[in-house]
Amino acid sequence: METRISEIADGIYRLSTFVAGIAPPAGFTFNSFLVLGDEPLLFHTGLRKMFGSNRDALSRLVAPERLRWIGFGHYEADECGAMNEWLAVAPDAQVTHGQTGVMVSLNDMADRAPRVLKDGEVIDLGGKRIRYIDTPHTPHGWDAGVMMEETTSTLLCGDLFTQLGDGPALITGDIVSPAAAAEDLFGYSALNPTMGSTLRRLSDLAPGRLALMHGPSFEGDGGAALRALADEYDRRAGLHRTTVIERPEFA
Repeated sequence: METRISEIADGIYRLSTFVAGIAPPAGFTFNSFLVLGDEPLLFHTGLRKMFGSNRDALSRLVAPERLRWIGFGHYEADECGAMNEWLAVAPDAQVTHGQTGVMVSLNDMADRAPRVLKDGEVIDLGGKRIRYIDTPHTPHGWDAGVMMEETTSTLLCGDLFTQLGDGPALITGDIVSPAAAAEDLFGYSALNPTMGSTLRRLSDLAPGRLALMHGPSFEGDGGAALRALADEYDRRAGLHRTTVIERPEFA
């Protein structure tokens, strides 16, 4: 198992492991993201079985014991399966997530007490700024959330835009059509009437990069890509644009 390293934005590194046996013949990538700073953050721990490969890759960029923060999109094995292995090698690291994720899972499952982040709360990493955003049931899980690195305008998307295959680390082309194809295959999203409006709120952040957990990262008009994905999910949920239930603005 090989974990490859690519810098997708200044000080943000994609750690990517390709598994050919999932959804053959295209296969599937599992990506974690290291955000460097005075207090480095790892977004997605990877599966427990991938810990050794991910640790070896990360150690080429920073000593694992220097990790300070561990975040992820929602409680699921590929997002956080190895969180306790990372906590064991990084004695100052702390898992951090939204209130729902901490309350229903992480208070019990994390070996050290996690930090609760409010919707819109910022962690200053020292050179980088991470903003946590609640996105319940988008794409799935009531604890779902994303993180925005504000100095590089990089949205750490979790399972949003999931696609198959082992493409380049960073692209500028279409990521919505491949995500729709993956949705057709897996049906992985929790279709709900607020999904489109949640994605449109994310588009207001105008990210210049989208860091995908499964698939290539994207550079370009991230807001437009998020709005197109919102339209796709509204269509799947049988909603006309004017009837979408709007959610409150970010705190």
